Amino acid sequence: MVDVLGQLGAVSRGVRSEVVDGEPSSVQTLEQTYPSPIADVWEAVTTRERIARWFMPVSGELELGGRYQLEGNAGGTVLECEPPAGETAHYRVTWEFGGGVTWLTVRLEAAGEGTRLELEHVARDADVPAEMSEMFGPGATGVGWDGGLLGLALHLAGQAGAGLKPEELEAWAASDEGRAFYRGAADAWGAASVANGTEATAAARQADATFGFYTGTGTGGEGDEG
Repeated sequence: MVDVLGQLGAVSRGVRSEVVDGEPSSVQTLEQTYPSPIADVWEAVTTRERIARWFMPVSGELELGGRYQLEGNAGGTVLECEPPAGETAHYRVTWEFGGGVTWLTVRLEAAGEGTRLELEHVARDADVPAEMSEMFGPGATGVGWDGGLLGLALHLAGQAGAGLKPEELEAWAASDEGRAFYRGAADAWGAASVANGTEATAAARQADATFGFYTGTGTGGEGDEG
């Protein structure tokens, strides 16, 4: 069982528009505090054995300058890698998928006996198809990262096998629990989009489309459920 409401409420989400390296870009952020020490969280998000247990199998050189490849998904280059030193750590990689390049940064900070994780995903506006942005808004990628943070939460809590493994994802997404998770995550990204200036009706439509995409229920509107 997944505490859907607890997990959704544990994550802070943000989206903002800014110029990055001279290019208009969208910056998405997610933050969650885990009840595990920073060394444990760092190991969970940087070693191939543990990444495969909560996210998906990864190959390559997980070190500065190395190339990595997630099985059936994105690959890229490790641009920065700073293991825990005192109370902070971070890594930054390119996130290359479908011929496009975006940038992912994961930052860790000790928070009492736990660890605050911030995930930042930067995409140049020119590299995101206009029709995709119009239809789904930030939820297109944001909801996927929500699933990643859920998997990490279950892993760190010791719930082996309870994460969203690729082979289990489709069936879970169709369950009542999965649909509740994706509905909540899609709506949360809709709210983040409104806070960034998107008109509320458009953001709601995008949230419905995102929910439908992740659960295979068409547009995802309430009338399509049941």
